Amino acid sequence: MSRNSKSAYLFVAPAVLLFAFTILAPIVMTFAFSFYDWNGFGTMTFVGLDNYARAIKDHIYLESYWHILIYIVATVFLEVLVGLGLAGLITMGRKGSGLFRVAFFTPVMLPMIVVSYLWKFVYNSDFGLLNSMLESIGLGSWGRVWLGNPDTALYAICLVSGWVYAGFYMTIFYSGIQRIPKDIYESAYLDGASEWTIFSKIKIPMVRNLINTGIMLCVLTGFQAFDLFYVMTNGGPYSSTEIVTTYLVKVVFTNMSIGYGSALAVIMTIVIAVIGLVAGRLQRKDGALEY
Repeated sequence: MSRNSKSAYLFVAPAVLLFAFTILAPIVMTFAFSFYDWNGFGTMTFVGLDNYARAIKDHIYLESYWHILIYIVATVFLEVLVGLGLAGLITMGRKGSGLFRVAFFTPVMLPMIVVSYLWKFVYNSDFGLLNSMLESIGLGSWGRVWLGNPDTALYAICLVSGWVYAGFYMTIFYSGIQRIPKDIYESAYLDGASEWTIFSKIKIPMVRNLINTGIMLCVLTGFQAFDLFYVMTNGGPYSSTEIVTTYLVKVVFTNMSIGYGSALAVIMTIVIAVIGLVAGRLQRKDGALEY
């Protein structure tokens, strides 16, 4: 082996070791723990696939995927589509668009813990802003215990997520729309096209790849959601807002079931990997058809 080859390996070694200890080793250990019954302190008992069989029969765990699906669908509308609409509005060239960009993007910069507690105050059934506003306009009968009602808690959290991240997607789509050549707009205006026609026939098709990317981000980040659910409801009431990540925390740190929690984590990883592979194949197929 030449001296240059040895030098190359020396330069790569720190990154490889860091990846092995922080990423690869935890994955391997989680997979290994999923075959044991272990509370983190006592003796580890090999149980084979019993943890996976238990997961299939765990209705709370299975319902958590349904809650994630509802959350993802809601965020696609409240974040991606609303963000696209906001990007279309602020690219019309009207005065004050810069101020609106800052206002819509500000929630993204706030820590999610702060946002969660802020909206817990808004949703408070006794002195919350939402019920007070409904009362002031004569719609007091519409007031609810928003985060304490299984019928409204999940949708209330989805609304908060949309409020936070719509500005993030607005910025992405705004950057894409800004790259569209001005000549296209000028030709459309000469043909008498309205702002809505330009938005629907020019801007949206030209940022189609960004829209697909935004939807993909919603799907993947939906499985990573934790802090918003944990702070606002912690899976309640009656597990109506329980998602996989919050349930994992309860299983591992509250019930002290390391083996079962590891099995749940492995299943979630497989689900995310399958979704990613399917979405990637659909995107490649869509791109080939478009080409």
